[in-house]
Amino acid sequence: MKNNAEAIKFSKYISDYLYNYAPAFLSRSKDTLKSYEDTLVLYVKFLEKEGITSSNLSRKAFERTYIEKWILWLKNERNCSPDTCNNRISTFRGFLKYLGFKDIKLMYLYEESRNIHRLKTVKKKVTGVSKKGIQELLNQPDLRTKIGRRDYTLLMLMYSSAARINEILSLKIKDLFLEGAHPYMNLFGKGEKIRTAFLMPRTVSNLNGYIESVHGKNPNPEDYLFFSPVGNRKEKLTQPAIAKRIKKYAVAGSAKSLEIPINLHSHQLRHAKATHWLEDGMNIVQIKFLLGHESVETTMKYLDVTIDEKAKALETLEDEKETSLPKKWKMDDGSLSEFLGLPR
Repeated sequence: MKNNAEAIKFSKYISDYLYNYAPAFLSRSKDTLKSYEDTLVLYVKFLEKEGITSSNLSRKAFERTYIEKWILWLKNERNCSPDTCNNRISTFRGFLKYLGFKDIKLMYLYEESRNIHRLKTVKKKVTGVSKKGIQELLNQPDLRTKIGRRDYTLLMLMYSSAARINEILSLKIKDLFLEGAHPYMNLFGKGEKIRTAFLMPRTVSNLNGYIESVHGKNPNPEDYLFFSPVGNRKEKLTQPAIAKRIKKYAVAGSAKSLEIPINLHSHQLRHAKATHWLEDGMNIVQIKFLLGHESVETTMKYLDVTIDEKAKALETLEDEKETSLPKKWKMDDGSLSEFLGLPR
């Protein structure tokens, strides 16, 4: 089966996007990069079901008509939730934008995709966690063990900074600055945006003790702060692994306190801290800055408070405005996935 020139061009674009462009300009998170690849893999699987091969692949296969069929395939055939489908759309749209950068004649694909409607989703309210609930959660790790000390430090840092789970797991020793009058850490957020999170004395004291206990007095700056030992290596902890640990502590804590949701997940700690900041009198714009949000509207969704309390929080805005490397692929089975260098 003869491969056409346009198909060869797209195979090169996919390889360059996944293994050069995305890691260099979009994200350094392994999870995020994996989601980019997964999205393209799913799209190519769909194209194969539509009879697209390396001999007839063309730009038409990336036009709006195919993308809308793909969304329905994800929803109906693969039983993906509306949220998952919308995430796939956003990720795929980023790839189409890259194609337009590489070849201006392909920019229309991206422009078309911008008119594709997102699927309707049901807004889920995040269950709040009180300060007493947070304290009970922190009482659960066994501080007599290394894993217990690690988990306690991780939970405390996640809550006190309101950082995202991946931001915490991506921290390396070199990202912490614990000396001086204003200790802080650098967090790498969404879109590779770097923000500074200042640390409270209790958190700093706990971090210093944890680092000396686990990493030694002369830690390697390149080591992950929280890691999983694999042989002689210190590998980055995965989000599913930490999710299991949090669930374990939530189950244990909920037996002693009704203020801990039994299905607690990491993002609820971020929501809880945002709400507690507001309860302590912090300005909504300050909370937005600390969370690394682009808009106040996004921050408002994080707050586990009443409508009246949210209205009062928004009243502060007026004052604030016044002051403020390619994979090698083999042609084993002749499939489109194989041709494009994507796993099946």
